[in-house]
Amino acid sequence: MKILGIIPARGGSKSIPRKNIKDLGGKPLIAWTIEAAKQAGVFDRIILTTDDDEIAAVGKQWGIEVPFMRPKEFAEDKTPTLPVLQHAVQWLKDQERYEPDAIMLLQPTAPFRQAAHIRDAVKVFSESGADSLVSVVEIPGHYSPYWAEIIDEEGWGSLFIGGPIKSRIPRRQDFPQKTYTHNGAIYLFRAGLLFDSNEPSLYGNRVKLYPVEERYSVNIDSPEDWHLAERAAESFKS
Repeated sequence: MKILGIIPARGGSKSIPRKNIKDLGGKPLIAWTIEAAKQAGVFDRIILTTDDDEIAAVGKQWGIEVPFMRPKEFAEDKTPTLPVLQHAVQWLKDQERYEPDAIMLLQPTAPFRQAAHIRDAVKVFSESGADSLVSVVEIPGHYSPYWAEIIDEEGWGSLFIGGPIKSRIPRRQDFPQKTYTHNGAIYLFRAGLLFDSNEPSLYGNRVKLYPVEERYSVNIDSPEDWHLAERAAESFKS
């Protein structure tokens, strides 16, 4: 299977200015993802898609391809991930006649996924016949949907899963099953899904979930997340 790794990193981060090349534990944030991807040894190619010259230079310095500069219309604050990936894959097809079988999206904002996670995810994906694989982390008990509540227009509460508050499960050990949420570290999918004529996406219908421990699942989206990542980076360095 020919797998293309794509690392997206635009220059206009507002919550944490210059986030993608900001120093985290002695190296640029983006370098954590680049190193894991290269060490995994599963990619046919690894490319960086960015609109920023300085980020492009850092990517090249750390040893990955920057075959094009991302157009501004694909680097706005509210630009979804899907068109960014479609542009990258279409550019490679049109300009280099390169077409991968599968694509792995590796977001720099999830810096602590390991090369072993990437290798294992590819193994699971290739053996499962899935359309896609997404890394997830278990939702802590106190955030579980089994304990989540909603408030109606008059201020009355009920359980998110349905039923009155009095039917709330008293102990998290008694939840019927574990629940998970995306941790942002790995999205692996068949390349054709990006251009599906009915519903282009990163997922398809058969989605394999790949659980990752919480310590590897820091996802940086705010200054508070950055402080958590700085503490975590020290533990990974040691």
